[in-house]
Amino acid sequence: MFSTTFGPYPFPGYSVVVTDDVLEIPLEAHGLAVFGRNHVDGNHGSDRLIAHELAHQWFGNSLTSAAWRDIWLQEGFACYAEWIWGEHAGGRTAEQSAMYHRGRLEAQPQDLLVGDPGPHNMFDDRVYKRGALALHAVRRSLGDEVFFDTLRAWTRANRHGLVSTDAFVEFVSIHTGSGEIRRIIDRWIYRTALPKL
Repeated sequence: MFSTTFGPYPFPGYSVVVTDDVLEIPLEAHGLAVFGRNHVDGNHGSDRLIAHELAHQWFGNSLTSAAWRDIWLQEGFACYAEWIWGEHAGGRTAEQSAMYHRGRLEAQPQDLLVGDPGPHNMFDDRVYKRGALALHAVRRSLGDEVFFDTLRAWTRANRHGLVSTDAFVEFVSIHTGSGEIRRIIDRWIYRTALPKL
């Protein structure tokens, strides 16, 4: 499903290691993911995490942020992949996930700049969720066909390369001819206040 959504899988293979230990969070590397036995217990409670780590093969390992300040390009995309996977698997739609997580973010402090969260906050859940919400806002602006065509073009053009937020905005703007992308990314990534969808 991700190959259709994001473009061809970027590596020769994908291995999964399942430890006998219970792990709080899984971990990914090039062509590999490590899960605890609790993540693959047959109850499907961790499917979103499995989708998240797999999505990092495109966003994080093939397309790698050139600077840590742009970590949302990895974590926001992987989080959004969770929502797309959930929709594909018959769960919440991406729209429902976006509305749910935006509502949860309203209750949290509005003091994080997603576009440069700093070393202590780069893996703050708000980076993941606001990054995913930025992508959903772009999707809503472009429509599904153009949005997913653009993602495939983005992964193809930057395969095994370094990326930045500015490069993403420029690429999407040129590829789609939309002048709205810079404004959308600015609101979600470079402002602390939580925008409306």
